Amino acid sequence: MADHKHGNMDIEEQEKTFEGFVKAVTWASIGIVVLLILIALFNA
Repeated sequence: MADHKHGNMDIEEQEKTFEGFVKAVTWASIGIVVLLILIALFNA
């Protein structure tokens, strides 16, 4: 078995994926809040 060296793995792809996920969740949350505000305004 090969010796494990902690902190040697290239995680650039994982970091990009996580950044994309955070952006998607942020935009989705903003969209939901805007939608709820519009629903509240037009149903009042």
